[in-house]
Amino acid sequence: MEKKVWKIKKGFILSCLFLFLIPTLSSGQEYPTKPVNLIVNFPPGGTTDLSTRSLAIKAEKFLGQPLIISNVGGGGGSVGLGVAAKEKPDGYHIVSCSSMGLTWHPHLRPLPYSYQDFVYVLNFVKSQTGIVVKSDAPWKTFNELVEYAKKNPGKVTYSTVGAYSPAHVFTEYFGKKEGIQWTHIPQKGGSPSIIALLGGHVTFYNGSEEWVPYVRSGEFRLLVTWGEKRMKAFPNMPNMKDLGHDLFNESKFLVAAPKGTPSIMIKRLEEAFRKAIDEPEFTQAIAKLEMEPYYLSPKDTEKFVEGTFNYYKKLLTELNLIKEPEKK
Repeated sequence: MEKKVWKIKKGFILSCLFLFLIPTLSSGQEYPTKPVNLIVNFPPGGTTDLSTRSLAIKAEKFLGQPLIISNVGGGGGSVGLGVAAKEKPDGYHIVSCSSMGLTWHPHLRPLPYSYQDFVYVLNFVKSQTGIVVKSDAPWKTFNELVEYAKKNPGKVTYSTVGAYSPAHVFTEYFGKKEGIQWTHIPQKGGSPSIIALLGGHVTFYNGSEEWVPYVRSGEFRLLVTWGEKRMKAFPNMPNMKDLGHDLFNESKFLVAAPKGTPSIMIKRLEEAFRKAIDEPEFTQAIAKLEMEPYYLSPKDTEKFVEGTFNYYKKLLTELNLIKEPEKK
């Protein structure tokens, strides 16, 4: 008799569980049923913003719903990521960002998030940085700029996308190695940095490919790039390694969602964005920004973020920019 009662109770519990799960399963299968909010963690006009918008336009077709983009700049991308990490993990809040906000900035100052507060949809682009000056500047090469800066302490100023951004830290590290005193004037993104250089408010800009159109138009002069290899668009331009400096700075652009977002929704988003990467219009738009499509699956994107986070931790510790916690 007791066994019969237990079987009835067990069946009732399982039935309730099934009924409870039906709305969740149905919701995931029908997702999305309304527009998806997409935060870009830099201001409008920069490479993160422009590449994301190019991707989103194509992804909407495969997702079946609009992607509503909002730009939340500041802190080298950390402000937008902080906002995104606190959003509901319901599939309707996602973020497009540079990997540096997840792998670099958390080592240098307290932030309201970590890379573990997100689940990853995909990686879609890779990018690298370069140093540019106005075309009427007297320096034809990076070495000439370096020599001038050495002889004129404090006269050279430069902009980056923010304080403690990789461009900022590597520029300062390089300056200390070479005995240079120059002044950093941080901006809230690539576009404001470009404006600062155009207006003559800084001597040079160290940042990603926002400067390419200005180099092509003759307004800016490119002096050096920071990639592991030379840029395809400027094969004759030396990188830092060519000049004898063992430094490189590259980032990747990816899409993530708050931790707890259902995997069925992540899969649906990844499928839509993956198809968008293959669209000729997206490839052409990225080429105009002098960047390359670079796909990584959700799992591989997570591995990349974790691996790069640990790499930068080791590197920054070696540079004495962060200290290992004392052992008790």
